[in-house]
Amino acid sequence: MEGEISWESLSISPFGNEVADIEPVSEGNDEGEELTVSLDGILPDDILERILSFLPIASIIRSASVCKRWYDIIHSKRFPWANKLPQKPWYYMFTYSESPAGYAYDPILRKWYGFDLPCIEKSNWFISSSCGLVCSMDNDSRSRIFVFNPITKDWKMLLEPPGAKFPDYSTLAISVDRKSYDYTVVVAKSKQVPGDFLQWDLSIHIYESGSRSWITSIKEVLTGWRGGDESVICNGVLYCLIHSTGVLGTSDLRHGLIMYDLSAQSSHTSLMRTFVPAPCSLTCGRLMNIKERLVMVGGIAKYDRPDIIKGIGIWELHKNGWQEVARMPHRFFQGFGEFDDVFASSGTDDLIYIQSYGATALLVFDMSQKQWKWSVKCPVTKRFPLQLFTGFCFEPRLEVAS
Repeated sequence: MEGEISWESLSISPFGNEVADIEPVSEGNDEGEELTVSLDGILPDDILERILSFLPIASIIRSASVCKRWYDIIHSKRFPWANKLPQKPWYYMFTYSESPAGYAYDPILRKWYGFDLPCIEKSNWFISSSCGLVCSMDNDSRSRIFVFNPITKDWKMLLEPPGAKFPDYSTLAISVDRKSYDYTVVVAKSKQVPGDFLQWDLSIHIYESGSRSWITSIKEVLTGWRGGDESVICNGVLYCLIHSTGVLGTSDLRHGLIMYDLSAQSSHTSLMRTFVPAPCSLTCGRLMNIKERLVMVGGIAKYDRPDIIKGIGIWELHKNGWQEVARMPHRFFQGFGEFDDVFASSGTDDLIYIQSYGATALLVFDMSQKQWKWSVKCPVTKRFPLQLFTGFCFEPRLEVAS
């Protein structure tokens, strides 16, 4: 299918051809003899580094298989990643409900690549990403957590987080420091207080890659609200989406936001004091870090039918209130064919991806240009009516390790 490239063709193996097929340069010497010189041989490493750094990430990966010298340069610590133009995030789409197999979409070259992810056994695992690293957590015990680079396949399993096993609800978030590449992983767990439908225990657990250890930073009992499965870290602050339990007069307000300053790590603060209501009645909400700004993509509910989606909106948090950025035009909303009250959405840099669980159609919204655009069609065909699709976005980077 047009647009599809096997991931094997982007191999970063060092065992490629030893000599690149480059046209030689002919120069005359004093005796009039012709001297053949390889262009690759006369280019200094620093010049070659600069040339390669201007390529899209997929082209850099291909270049690493040209020869051992190019592989060593691209994987060298001196490779000018810091000066490289920002890479647009890729979107990985799981194409089966149980298996983690799928395709990754490159918005620059507008191509899909088929490749497997390490450390993910099922497509319904919790997933978060930041600066080239992806964090995954199993959906059963919520105790198996991995951090990996989907491009290089480098991975690490973290220690089991503290707190209740088999919580009712959990969230997962990762934040990578773009200078040191140290990372922070946060798991928020929510469990109903036994025998009390009104109250829910919420605890926040933080892992630092530098210390390789977990701490339980805060515990709080929420009344009338419970934790969910959406969280993200922006500028050192953890944002969690919480859900109304439909009691205490909160039935019309189904979603809210709470925040926790990870740098302070205070156990004496009240999470509910940071509460910000949702901008409108939502069927679902998806949180994302867009250049250290908190952005939410939400399904807008019908006024008289709160479980029915009538549109999709994008909002950005400003201080203690939401500012609407855009609403999906109706022609794009109709283009999904079928749309449940919930959907998959993920974003970083300036791009937000939105897809229906029931179809492979992928819509891209550019925050800087305020433009909507369909991706190239994913090279997979729906095999049965109840087949589900989901996904997440990540930055393609070679220099970040777990």
